[in-house]
Amino acid sequence: MDVAIRTRALTRSFGPVRALDHVDLEVAAGSIFGFLGPNGAGKTTTIRILLGLLEPTGGSAEVLGFDAARDAARIREAAGALLEHAGIYERLSAEQNLEFFGRIYGLPARERKARAHELLDSFGLAAARRRRAGTLSRGMRQKLAIARAMLHRPRLLFLDEPTAGLDPAAGASLRDDLLALARQERVTVFLTTHNLDEAERLCDRVAVIHRGVVRATGSPAELRERAGRPRVRIRAAGLDDALARLVADHPDVAAATRVEPTVLELELRDGARPAPIVALLVQRGAEIDEVRRLTPSLEAAYLGLVEAAR
Repeated sequence: MDVAIRTRALTRSFGPVRALDHVDLEVAAGSIFGFLGPNGAGKTTTIRILLGLLEPTGGSAEVLGFDAARDAARIREAAGALLEHAGIYERLSAEQNLEFFGRIYGLPARERKARAHELLDSFGLAAARRRRAGTLSRGMRQKLAIARAMLHRPRLLFLDEPTAGLDPAAGASLRDDLLALARQERVTVFLTTHNLDEAERLCDRVAVIHRGVVRATGSPAELRERAGRPRVRIRAAGLDDALARLVADHPDVAAATRVEPTVLELELRDGARPAPIVALLVQRGAEIDEVRRLTPSLEAAYLGLVEAAR
């Protein structure tokens, strides 16, 4: 596996406060990696170290094959970033902003113009290209900021809370455009967020960080599977109170809720399967219409990890 980012025991302290505590991460090249955690968890500190803007107290970080402490300038040349501030000049038009930053990146005039038009089209901003950035909606300005970060075709893109403060429609539009462009250009994306819907929709893998410690890493599906005990929903005709109580007392059942007259939702004990409960219902005269496993949400997994850390 080609690795775009690798950290080993990465640590950063600010006086007595340890913002990062022996963080180990691996981000595959070409993937979208979500770094999840509440405010103050260490997400922005990690990005600043990876970009060489902040020195670690201990451990190491390698980005695109470069050491983040020694080769920071080379990392920033090869990467794009949208951090706390959009970095957009409000008196310039959308097109002029990209032209200005294209000059900073050293792109030739013809390439600057073509790339700016390409990105404005990709983010649905072509019709607004001559409008001053200050007159654009917040969602459009954020799209322009990401276009600015991608102007020089970076191999790696850092995004720090890119949809924070956007309304649901603007956030969804930004996510769709970003996902399409990232896949098209095969850029690795390192995304910090506490928006779990965003992480679920965008990310190939995620890591949950809390108080500077990485609590879990895996795909969204893998983290969901860790979210407590297995749960199942059973719909059956002939389900009366006595039979519901009998199921609730079954040794494989940790908790049972009768959510409708004909529906039971069960939390099974670790390692238990629903087949013995279904067999019991059939033996007692119930007619099974449906047995369905309930998939835990990423939110449930995240909250469980954060609560356990507390």
